Amino acid sequence: MKYITTIGLEVHAQVRTASKMFDGCSADYAGKAPNTSVSVVSMALPGSLPVANQRAIELAALTGLAINCTVNHHSVFSRKSYPYPDLPKGYQITQFDEPLCSEGWIEVSSESGETRRIGIERLHIEEDTGRLVHASDDSSLIDYNRSGVPLMEIVSKPDINSPEEARRYFQKLRQILLWIGVNSGNMEEGALRCDANVSVRPEGQVQFGTKVEIKNMNSFRAVERALVYEVQRQTSLLEAGGTIAQETRGWNDAKGVTEGQRSKEGSHDYRYFPEPDLPPLVFDDAWVSARRAELPELPDARRARFERDYGLSYQDADLLTIERPVADYYEAAVAAAQSVGGSARDVANWVTGELFRLLNDTGEDYSRMAERMLPQHIASVIELLAKGSINRTVAKQVFEESFASGGDPAQIVADKGLTQISDSGALAALAREVLANNPKAVEEYRKGKTSAVQFLVGQVMRATKGQANPQTAREVLEAELNV
Repeated sequence: MKYITTIGLEVHAQVRTASKMFDGCSADYAGKAPNTSVSVVSMALPGSLPVANQRAIELAALTGLAINCTVNHHSVFSRKSYPYPDLPKGYQITQFDEPLCSEGWIEVSSESGETRRIGIERLHIEEDTGRLVHASDDSSLIDYNRSGVPLMEIVSKPDINSPEEARRYFQKLRQILLWIGVNSGNMEEGALRCDANVSVRPEGQVQFGTKVEIKNMNSFRAVERALVYEVQRQTSLLEAGGTIAQETRGWNDAKGVTEGQRSKEGSHDYRYFPEPDLPPLVFDDAWVSARRAELPELPDARRARFERDYGLSYQDADLLTIERPVADYYEAAVAAAQSVGGSARDVANWVTGELFRLLNDTGEDYSRMAERMLPQHIASVIELLAKGSINRTVAKQVFEESFASGGDPAQIVADKGLTQISDSGALAALAREVLANNPKAVEEYRKGKTSAVQFLVGQVMRATKGQANPQTAREVLEAELNV
Protein backbone atom coordinates (compact mmCIF):
# COMPACT_ATOMS: atom_id res chain seq x y z
CA MET A 1 0.00 0.00 0.00
CA LYS A 2 1.20 3.51 -0.76
CA TYR A 3 1.17 6.14 1.95
CA ILE A 4 0.89 9.92 1.78
CA THR A 5 3.18 12.02 3.97
CA THR A 6 1.93 15.27 5.46
CA ILE A 7 4.31 17.65 7.22
CA GLY A 8 3.96 21.02 8.89
CA LEU A 9 6.85 22.98 10.41
CA GLU A 10 6.85 25.30 13.39
CA VAL A 11 9.91 27.56 13.16
CA HIS A 12 10.99 29.59 16.20
CA ALA A 13 13.17 32.56 15.30
CA GLN A 14 14.66 34.98 17.80
CA VAL A 15 14.15 38.62 16.83
CA ARG A 16 17.35 40.69 16.72
CA THR A 17 16.65 43.51 19.13
CA ALA A 18 18.78 45.19 21.77
CA SER A 19 16.42 44.37 24.63
CA LYS A 20 14.11 41.53 25.59
CA MET A 21 10.47 41.21 24.66
CA PHE A 22 8.83 42.55 27.79
CA ASP A 23 11.56 44.47 29.66
CA GLY A 24 14.63 46.59 29.01
CA CYS A 25 17.14 43.85 29.90
CA SER A 26 19.78 43.13 27.23
CA ALA A 27 18.81 40.44 24.74
CA ASP A 28 22.48 39.74 23.96
CA TYR A 29 23.22 36.79 26.21
CA ALA A 30 25.87 35.06 24.06
CA GLY A 31 28.95 34.14 26.05
CA LYS A 32 27.66 35.60 29.32
CA ALA A 33 27.81 33.76 32.61
CA PRO A 34 24.55 32.00 33.53
CA ASN A 35 21.83 34.20 35.02
CA THR A 36 23.69 37.49 34.53
CA SER A 37 21.57 38.90 31.69
CA VAL A 38 18.33 38.93 33.64
CA SER A 39 15.94 41.38 35.28
CA VAL A 40 13.02 41.32 37.70
CA VAL A 41 10.68 40.81 34.71
CA SER A 42 12.59 37.99 32.98
CA MET A 43 12.97 36.29 36.38
CA ALA A 44 9.26 36.83 37.13
CA LEU A 45 9.81 38.38 40.53
CA PRO A 46 6.58 39.34 42.37
CA GLY A 47 5.15 42.68 41.35
CA SER A 48 7.07 42.96 38.06
CA LEU A 49 5.00 43.86 35.00
CA PRO A 50 5.70 43.36 31.28
CA VAL A 51 5.99 46.20 28.73
CA ALA A 52 5.99 45.15 25.05
CA ASN A 53 9.09 45.79 22.92
CA GLN A 54 7.94 48.05 20.08
CA ARG A 55 10.84 47.24 17.75
CA ALA A 56 10.36 43.49 18.17
CA ILE A 57 6.74 43.89 17.07
CA GLU A 58 7.79 46.02 14.08
CA LEU A 59 10.36 43.44 12.97
CA ALA A 60 7.89 40.59 13.39
CA ALA A 61 5.39 42.46 11.20
CA LEU A 62 8.17 43.10 8.66
CA THR A 63 8.82 39.36 8.59
CA GLY A 64 5.15 38.66 8.08
CA LEU A 65 5.10 40.93 5.04
CA ALA A 66 8.27 39.29 3.67
CA ILE A 67 6.51 35.89 3.73
CA ASN A 68 3.32 37.28 2.15
CA CYS A 69 1.22 37.31 5.32
CA THR A 70 -1.51 39.75 6.24
CA VAL A 71 -0.61 41.93 9.23
CA ASN A 72 -3.72 41.88 11.37
CA HIS A 73 -4.97 45.26 12.57
CA HIS A 74 -5.91 43.81 15.95
CA SER A 75 -3.67 41.40 17.83
CA VAL A 76 -3.73 40.06 21.39
CA PHE A 77 -1.16 38.58 23.76
CA SER A 78 -2.16 35.45 25.68
CA ARG A 79 -0.87 33.35 28.53
CA LYS A 80 0.11 29.79 27.67
CA SER A 81 0.27 27.78 30.88
CA TYR A 82 2.66 24.91 31.36
CA PRO A 83 4.73 24.23 34.47
CA TYR A 84 8.19 23.68 32.98
CA PRO A 85 11.21 24.84 35.02
CA ASP A 86 12.58 26.94 32.12
CA LEU A 87 9.52 29.22 32.44
CA PRO A 88 9.99 31.28 35.62
CA LYS A 89 6.38 32.54 35.61
CA GLY A 90 4.86 29.10 35.09
CA TYR A 91 3.38 30.42 31.82
CA GLN A 92 4.64 31.94 28.59
CA ILE A 93 3.41 35.22 27.13
CA THR A 94 2.56 34.37 23.54
CA GLN A 95 -0.34 34.78 21.08
CA PHE A 96 -3.10 32.34 20.32
CA ASP A 97 -6.36 33.12 18.55
CA GLU A 98 -5.44 36.64 17.39
CA PRO A 99 -1.86 36.47 16.07
CA LEU A 100 0.16 39.32 14.65
CA CYS A 101 0.19 37.91 11.08
CA SER A 102 -1.71 35.21 9.22
CA GLU A 103 -2.32 33.54 5.83
CA GLY A 104 1.03 33.79 4.05
CA TRP A 105 3.18 31.64 1.78
CA ILE A 106 6.66 31.10 0.40
CA GLU A 107 7.75 29.35 -2.77
CA VAL A 108 10.16 26.44 -2.53
CA SER A 109 12.22 25.17 -5.47
CA SER A 110 13.04 21.52 -6.12
CA GLU A 111 16.26 20.12 -7.58
CA SER A 112 14.74 20.41 -11.07
CA GLY A 113 13.98 24.11 -10.54
CA GLU A 114 10.22 23.63 -10.24
CA THR A 115 8.58 25.75 -7.55
CA ARG A 116 5.76 24.93 -5.19
CA ARG A 117 3.94 27.27 -2.84
CA ILE A 118 3.86 26.30 0.85
CA GLY A 119 1.18 28.02 2.88
CA ILE A 120 1.90 29.75 6.18
CA GLU A 121 -0.90 29.66 8.72
CA ARG A 122 0.35 32.29 11.14
CA LEU A 123 3.22 34.26 12.59
CA HIS A 124 2.96 35.23 16.22
CA ILE A 125 5.36 36.80 18.68
CA GLU A 126 6.21 35.53 22.13
CA GLU A 127 9.02 35.33 24.68
CA ASP A 128 11.74 32.72 24.65
CA THR A 129 12.28 30.34 27.55
CA GLY A 130 15.30 29.76 29.77
CA ARG A 131 17.79 27.03 28.95
CA LEU A 132 18.16 23.75 30.82
CA VAL A 133 21.73 22.51 31.28
CA HIS A 134 21.91 18.80 32.09
CA ALA A 135 24.92 17.70 34.15
CA SER A 136 26.67 14.32 34.10
CA ASP A 137 25.31 13.48 37.58
CA ASP A 138 21.74 13.59 36.19
CA SER A 139 21.06 16.96 37.81
CA SER A 140 19.85 19.92 35.78
CA LEU A 141 20.62 23.62 36.07
CA ILE A 142 18.67 26.51 34.59
CA ASP A 143 20.16 29.53 32.83
CA TYR A 144 17.57 32.32 32.49
CA ASN A 145 19.73 34.59 30.28
CA ARG A 146 17.66 33.57 27.24
CA SER A 147 14.37 33.94 29.10
CA GLY A 148 12.33 36.78 27.64
CA VAL A 149 14.25 37.19 24.36
CA PRO A 150 11.79 38.14 21.57
CA LEU A 151 10.75 35.10 19.58
CA MET A 152 8.64 34.65 16.43
CA GLU A 153 6.84 31.40 15.80
CA ILE A 154 6.12 30.82 12.11
CA VAL A 155 3.68 27.97 11.55
CA SER A 156 3.32 26.43 8.11
CA LYS A 157 0.17 24.82 6.83
CA PRO A 158 0.27 21.02 6.39
CA ASP A 159 1.35 21.52 2.77
CA ILE A 160 4.76 19.86 2.85
CA ASN A 161 4.87 16.47 1.16
CA SER A 162 8.35 15.09 1.88
CA PRO A 163 11.32 15.39 4.23
CA GLU A 164 13.38 16.95 1.43
CA GLU A 165 10.72 19.59 0.82
CA ALA A 166 10.63 20.31 4.56
CA ARG A 167 14.37 20.95 4.52
CA ARG A 168 14.08 23.23 1.50
CA TYR A 169 11.22 25.17 3.11
CA PHE A 170 13.28 25.68 6.29
CA GLN A 171 16.32 26.77 4.26
CA LYS A 172 14.23 29.24 2.27
CA LEU A 173 12.67 30.67 5.41
CA ARG A 174 16.11 31.09 7.00
CA GLN A 175 17.34 32.84 3.85
CA ILE A 176 14.51 35.38 4.10
CA LEU A 177 15.03 35.96 7.84
CA LEU A 178 18.73 36.67 7.32
CA TRP A 179 18.05 38.74 4.20
CA ILE A 180 15.82 41.21 6.04
CA GLY A 181 18.09 41.23 9.11
CA VAL A 182 15.59 40.06 11.73
CA ASN A 183 17.43 36.89 12.83
CA SER A 184 21.05 35.70 13.03
CA GLY A 185 20.26 32.30 11.52
CA ASN A 186 22.46 30.64 14.14
CA MET A 187 20.88 27.24 14.70
CA GLU A 188 23.64 25.82 16.91
CA GLU A 189 23.06 28.53 19.54
CA GLY A 190 19.27 28.20 19.32
CA ALA A 191 18.52 31.52 17.62
CA LEU A 192 16.63 29.55 14.98
CA ARG A 193 14.85 26.32 15.89
CA CYS A 194 12.40 24.02 14.19
CA ASP A 195 9.75 21.54 15.33
CA ALA A 196 7.94 19.31 12.87
CA ASN A 197 4.48 17.77 12.84
CA VAL A 198 4.28 14.70 10.63
CA SER A 199 1.66 12.10 9.80
CA VAL A 200 1.17 9.40 7.18
CA ARG A 201 -2.05 7.96 5.79
CA PRO A 202 -2.96 5.37 3.17
CA GLU A 203 -3.34 6.72 -0.34
CA GLY A 204 -7.03 7.48 -0.96
CA GLN A 205 -7.76 8.36 2.68
CA VAL A 206 -8.91 11.98 2.93
CA GLN A 207 -8.53 12.39 6.70
CA PHE A 208 -5.02 13.16 7.94
CA GLY A 209 -3.23 10.49 9.93
CA THR A 210 -2.36 10.86 13.61
CA LYS A 211 0.04 13.74 14.10
CA VAL A 212 3.40 13.27 15.82
CA GLU A 213 5.56 16.24 16.84
CA ILE A 214 9.37 16.02 16.56
CA LYS A 215 11.70 18.28 18.52
CA ASN A 216 15.47 18.78 19.02
CA MET A 217 16.43 19.28 15.37
CA ASN A 218 19.19 21.86 15.16
CA SER A 219 20.32 21.67 11.52
CA PHE A 220 18.82 21.33 8.04
CA ARG A 221 20.30 17.86 7.77
CA ALA A 222 18.78 16.87 11.10
CA VAL A 223 15.32 18.04 9.98
CA GLU A 224 15.47 15.89 6.87
CA ARG A 225 16.98 12.85 8.62
CA ALA A 226 14.49 13.00 11.49
CA LEU A 227 11.53 13.22 9.13
CA VAL A 228 12.80 10.39 6.91
CA TYR A 229 13.14 8.18 9.99
CA GLU A 230 9.74 9.17 11.40
CA VAL A 231 7.90 8.61 8.11
CA GLN A 232 9.48 5.15 7.85
CA ARG A 233 8.64 4.39 11.49
CA GLN A 234 4.98 5.35 11.10
CA THR A 235 4.64 3.56 7.76
CA SER A 236 6.14 0.35 9.15
CA LEU A 237 3.87 0.52 12.19
CA LEU A 238 0.74 0.92 10.06
CA GLU A 239 1.79 -1.86 7.69
CA ALA A 240 2.20 -4.15 10.70
CA GLY A 241 -1.36 -3.39 11.77
CA GLY A 242 -0.42 -1.04 14.60
CA THR A 243 -1.67 2.44 15.44
CA ILE A 244 0.15 5.74 15.74
CA ALA A 245 0.10 7.43 19.13
CA GLN A 246 -0.26 11.20 19.20
CA GLU A 247 2.91 12.20 21.01
CA THR A 248 5.96 14.42 21.12
CA ARG A 249 9.19 12.70 20.12
CA GLY A 250 12.77 13.96 20.29
CA TRP A 251 15.38 13.49 17.59
CA ASN A 252 18.49 11.63 18.73
CA ASP A 253 21.05 12.69 16.14
CA ALA A 254 23.76 10.29 17.37
CA LYS A 255 21.48 7.24 17.09
CA GLY A 256 19.56 8.51 14.05
CA VAL A 257 16.17 7.81 15.64
CA THR A 258 13.23 9.66 17.16
CA GLU A 259 12.44 8.80 20.77
CA GLY A 260 9.19 9.18 22.67
CA GLN A 261 9.11 12.04 25.20
CA ARG A 262 5.51 12.65 26.25
CA SER A 263 1.94 12.44 25.05
CA LYS A 264 1.08 15.31 22.73
CA GLU A 265 -0.83 18.18 24.32
CA GLY A 266 -3.79 19.89 22.70
CA SER A 267 -4.39 23.64 22.85
CA HIS A 268 -6.89 23.13 25.68
CA ASP A 269 -4.11 21.69 27.84
CA TYR A 270 -2.34 25.05 27.84
CA ARG A 271 -5.37 26.95 29.22
CA TYR A 272 -4.84 29.97 26.96
CA PHE A 273 -6.44 33.21 28.06
CA PRO A 274 -5.77 36.89 27.19
CA GLU A 275 -2.75 38.40 28.99
CA PRO A 276 -4.30 40.86 31.49
CA ASP A 277 -1.10 42.91 31.92
CA LEU A 278 -0.73 43.84 28.23
CA PRO A 279 -3.20 45.78 26.09
CA PRO A 280 -4.20 44.58 22.60
CA LEU A 281 -2.01 45.65 19.68
CA VAL A 282 -3.96 47.89 17.30
CA PHE A 283 -2.45 48.96 13.96
CA ASP A 284 -3.75 51.26 11.25
CA ASP A 285 -2.97 51.13 7.54
CA ALA A 286 -0.26 53.78 7.88
CA TRP A 287 1.63 51.66 10.41
CA VAL A 288 1.51 48.61 8.13
CA SER A 289 2.61 50.73 5.16
CA ALA A 290 5.58 51.99 7.18
CA ARG A 291 6.65 48.38 7.80
CA ARG A 292 6.24 47.53 4.12
CA ALA A 293 8.47 50.50 3.24
CA GLU A 294 11.25 48.92 5.33
CA LEU A 295 11.30 45.77 3.17
CA PRO A 296 14.31 45.43 0.87
CA GLU A 297 14.13 43.76 -2.52
CA LEU A 298 13.63 40.12 -1.50
CA PRO A 299 15.83 37.23 -2.71
CA ASP A 300 13.39 35.78 -5.28
CA ALA A 301 12.79 39.19 -6.84
CA ARG A 302 16.51 39.93 -6.92
CA ARG A 303 17.32 36.57 -8.47
CA ALA A 304 14.76 37.21 -11.21
CA ARG A 305 16.24 40.66 -11.84
CA PHE A 306 19.75 39.21 -12.09
CA GLU A 307 18.48 36.77 -14.72
CA ARG A 308 16.63 39.50 -16.61
CA ASP A 309 19.06 42.44 -16.39
CA TYR A 310 22.41 40.63 -16.33
CA GLY A 311 21.62 37.63 -18.51
CA LEU A 312 22.57 35.11 -15.83
CA SER A 313 21.37 31.52 -15.69
CA TYR A 314 18.92 30.56 -12.96
CA GLN A 315 21.68 28.58 -11.22
CA ASP A 316 24.16 31.48 -11.15
CA ALA A 317 21.52 34.03 -10.14
CA ASP A 318 20.42 31.69 -7.37
CA LEU A 319 24.00 31.32 -6.08
CA LEU A 320 24.49 35.10 -6.14
CA THR A 321 21.34 35.70 -4.07
CA ILE A 322 21.99 32.99 -1.49
CA GLU A 323 22.70 35.77 1.03
CA ARG A 324 22.15 39.49 0.85
CA PRO A 325 25.86 40.43 1.32
CA VAL A 326 26.69 38.27 -1.73
CA ALA A 327 24.07 39.98 -3.89
CA ASP A 328 25.16 43.44 -2.73
CA TYR A 329 28.81 42.60 -3.39
CA TYR A 330 28.04 41.23 -6.84
CA GLU A 331 26.18 44.36 -7.91
CA ALA A 332 28.99 46.59 -6.62
CA ALA A 333 31.50 44.51 -8.62
CA VAL A 334 29.29 44.68 -11.73
CA ALA A 335 29.16 48.48 -11.52
CA ALA A 336 32.96 48.63 -11.17
CA ALA A 337 33.54 46.17 -14.03
CA GLN A 338 31.13 47.87 -16.41
CA SER A 339 32.95 51.18 -15.88
CA VAL A 340 36.08 49.59 -17.45
CA GLY A 341 34.28 47.64 -20.18
CA GLY A 342 33.69 44.39 -18.28
CA SER A 343 30.42 42.48 -18.16
CA ALA A 344 28.09 41.18 -15.47
CA ARG A 345 28.75 37.67 -16.83
CA ASP A 346 32.50 38.07 -16.26
CA VAL A 347 31.90 39.18 -12.67
CA ALA A 348 29.55 36.24 -12.00
CA ASN A 349 32.19 33.79 -13.22
CA TRP A 350 34.88 35.21 -10.92
CA VAL A 351 32.61 35.51 -7.87
CA THR A 352 30.98 32.07 -8.09
CA GLY A 353 34.25 30.47 -9.14
CA GLU A 354 37.47 31.79 -7.64
CA LEU A 355 36.05 33.96 -4.84
CA PHE A 356 33.70 31.29 -3.49
CA ARG A 357 36.52 28.74 -3.71
CA LEU A 358 38.96 30.92 -1.77
CA LEU A 359 36.38 31.71 0.92
CA ASN A 360 35.64 28.01 1.26
CA ASP A 361 39.35 27.17 1.50
CA THR A 362 39.86 29.70 4.30
CA GLY A 363 36.65 28.72 6.10
CA GLU A 364 35.28 32.27 5.97
CA ASP A 365 31.65 33.24 5.45
CA TYR A 366 30.25 35.53 2.80
CA SER A 367 30.12 38.54 5.09
CA ARG A 368 33.90 38.94 4.58
CA MET A 369 33.78 39.09 0.78
CA ALA A 370 34.28 42.84 0.43
CA GLU A 371 36.86 42.86 3.19
CA ARG A 372 38.87 40.14 1.47
CA MET A 373 38.48 41.29 -2.15
CA LEU A 374 37.30 44.78 -3.01
CA PRO A 375 34.73 44.84 -5.83
CA GLN A 376 37.06 47.21 -7.70
CA HIS A 377 39.78 44.55 -7.60
CA ILE A 378 37.59 42.05 -9.45
CA ALA A 379 36.99 44.78 -12.04
CA SER A 380 40.77 45.33 -12.26
CA VAL A 381 41.43 41.64 -12.98
CA ILE A 382 38.77 41.68 -15.69
CA GLU A 383 40.26 44.85 -17.22
CA LEU A 384 43.81 43.43 -17.23
CA LEU A 385 42.54 40.33 -19.02
CA ALA A 386 40.54 42.34 -21.57
CA LYS A 387 43.57 44.50 -22.42
CA GLY A 388 45.80 41.48 -22.85
CA SER A 389 48.07 42.58 -20.02
CA ILE A 390 47.75 39.12 -18.44
CA ASN A 391 46.40 35.76 -19.52
CA ARG A 392 43.85 33.68 -17.65
CA THR A 393 46.44 31.56 -15.87
CA VAL A 394 48.17 34.63 -14.48
CA ALA A 395 44.80 36.24 -13.77
CA LYS A 396 43.95 33.41 -11.33
CA GLN A 397 47.34 33.83 -9.68
CA VAL A 398 46.84 37.59 -9.34
CA PHE A 399 43.29 37.13 -8.07
CA GLU A 400 44.49 34.78 -5.35
CA GLU A 401 47.30 37.17 -4.37
CA SER A 402 44.86 40.09 -4.18
CA PHE A 403 42.51 37.99 -2.02
CA ALA A 404 45.36 37.08 0.33
CA SER A 405 47.00 40.51 0.62
CA GLY A 406 44.24 42.97 -0.27
CA GLY A 407 46.56 44.43 -2.90
CA ASP A 408 45.49 46.07 -6.15
CA PRO A 409 45.78 43.52 -9.02
CA ALA A 410 47.39 46.03 -11.41
CA GLN A 411 50.06 46.81 -8.81
CA ILE A 412 50.65 43.10 -8.17
CA VAL A 413 51.22 42.55 -11.90
CA ALA A 414 53.64 45.49 -12.05
CA ASP A 415 55.55 44.57 -8.88
CA LYS A 416 55.99 40.91 -9.83
CA GLY A 417 56.63 41.43 -13.53
CA LEU A 418 53.65 39.33 -14.58
CA THR A 419 52.71 41.28 -17.71
CA GLN A 420 51.79 38.95 -20.56
CA ILE A 421 54.40 38.43 -23.30
CA SER A 422 52.60 39.06 -26.59
CA ASP A 423 55.58 40.08 -28.73
CA SER A 424 56.11 37.34 -31.34
CA GLY A 425 59.72 38.41 -31.76
CA ALA A 426 60.38 37.91 -28.05
CA LEU A 427 58.79 34.43 -28.20
CA ALA A 428 60.45 33.25 -31.42
CA ALA A 429 63.82 32.28 -29.89
CA LEU A 430 62.07 30.51 -27.03
CA ALA A 431 59.84 28.65 -29.50
CA ARG A 432 62.89 27.36 -31.43
CA GLU A 433 64.42 26.17 -28.15
CA VAL A 434 61.23 24.33 -27.21
CA LEU A 435 61.13 22.64 -30.63
CA ALA A 436 64.76 21.57 -30.31
CA ASN A 437 64.11 20.04 -26.88
CA ASN A 438 60.97 18.15 -27.97
CA PRO A 439 61.77 16.32 -31.25
CA LYS A 440 59.14 13.63 -30.68
CA ALA A 441 56.30 16.19 -30.51
CA VAL A 442 57.72 17.93 -33.60
CA GLU A 443 57.79 14.64 -35.51
CA GLU A 444 54.19 13.83 -34.48
CA TYR A 445 53.02 17.24 -35.66
CA ARG A 446 54.72 16.90 -39.01
CA LYS A 447 53.15 13.46 -39.44
CA GLY A 448 49.70 15.05 -39.15
CA LYS A 449 49.00 15.00 -35.42
CA THR A 450 48.20 18.70 -35.16
CA SER A 451 47.15 18.37 -31.51
CA ALA A 452 50.84 17.96 -30.64
CA VAL A 453 51.22 21.72 -30.95
CA GLN A 454 49.18 22.15 -27.79
CA PHE A 455 51.83 20.24 -25.84
CA LEU A 456 54.46 22.55 -27.27
CA VAL A 457 52.41 25.61 -26.29
CA GLY A 458 52.37 24.23 -22.77
CA GLN A 459 56.16 24.03 -22.79
CA VAL A 460 56.38 27.69 -23.82
CA MET A 461 53.96 28.61 -21.05
CA ARG A 462 56.03 26.69 -18.53
CA ALA A 463 59.24 28.35 -19.66
CA THR A 464 57.68 31.81 -19.29
CA LYS A 465 56.00 30.93 -15.97
CA GLY A 466 52.59 31.38 -17.53
CA GLN A 467 53.27 34.86 -18.92
CA ALA A 468 53.28 34.05 -22.63
CA ASN A 469 50.19 34.87 -24.65
CA PRO A 470 48.98 31.34 -25.53
CA GLN A 471 47.59 32.40 -28.91
CA THR A 472 50.78 34.22 -29.87
CA ALA A 473 52.86 31.26 -28.68
CA ARG A 474 50.82 28.91 -30.86
CA GLU A 475 51.19 31.14 -33.91
CA VAL A 476 54.97 31.41 -33.46
CA LEU A 477 55.34 27.65 -32.97
CA GLU A 478 53.24 26.84 -36.04
CA ALA A 479 55.29 29.29 -38.10
CA GLU A 480 58.51 27.60 -36.98
CA LEU A 481 57.11 24.12 -37.56
CA ASN A 482 55.98 24.94 -41.08
CA VAL A 483 59.29 26.45 -42.22
